[in-house]
Amino acid sequence: MLILAVGDIIGRPGREAMNRLLPNLRQQYGLDMVIANAENTAGGLGLTSTTAEELFYAGVDVLTSGNHIWAQKEIIPYLDGEMPILRPLNYPPEVPGRGYIINGQVMVVNLIGRTFMSDLDCPFRAMDKLLAELKRKPPIIVVDFHAEATSEKMAMGRYLDGRVSAVLGTHTHVGTIDAQVFPQGTAYVTDIGMTGPIDSIIGDDTEEVIRRFLTAIPHRLSVGTGKTMFNAVMIKVAEDSGRAISIERIYREVE
Repeated sequence: MLILAVGDIIGRPGREAMNRLLPNLRQQYGLDMVIANAENTAGGLGLTSTTAEELFYAGVDVLTSGNHIWAQKEIIPYLDGEMPILRPLNYPPEVPGRGYIINGQVMVVNLIGRTFMSDLDCPFRAMDKLLAELKRKPPIIVVDFHAEATSEKMAMGRYLDGRVSAVLGTHTHVGTIDAQVFPQGTAYVTDIGMTGPIDSIIGDDTEEVIRRFLTAIPHRLSVGTGKTMFNAVMIKVAEDSGRAISIERIYREVE
């Protein structure tokens, strides 16, 4: 089975890149599933039902998220609906939405880190609990670990090695070069990278970000413009065992 996981999609430029590239990529590689992190698709912050539908129409099967999933309140009622949208599993149990979804032979799980982020439930123990309590566990399990610290992401990958098919980092928007398959068959990358403007600072307008660093005055940031990068990883997984066979970076640019 071939699964494509797309890094954090930033605003309209990211959505347009998905619309232009994803249908051809699905056909070119014969992809069985596409997962995409969508927490920054609505104006660079949050997700709406309209932007979610646009990504589903482009060919995404499951949308994951992170700490910005609550930025657009309009999406909250949809988190308990039929749209395949995930919020991190390790939020408190009373929070709307779900942290995992099963699609055929694949389970997609969304976790969020704690280091340099919010003080939430332990993602390691949350994953242990899920794996222990699930009565029907599909052979293929893909984890989007939305976290800041490289060490926390790598620790999660090593911790779950052999228990899941892939642990894929999101959140920092900068793709890393450490895509690999761990000894027990788990594909790993510290960060997939973003799908958004190249001439930007992690997707936001360069001048606005620099001004905020220089003045320390908080203000709303705009999404950058110009040429767009598309970052994803493609994982080949054995359908019977759920072990990853390979992980490959996919990078494209869109004018």
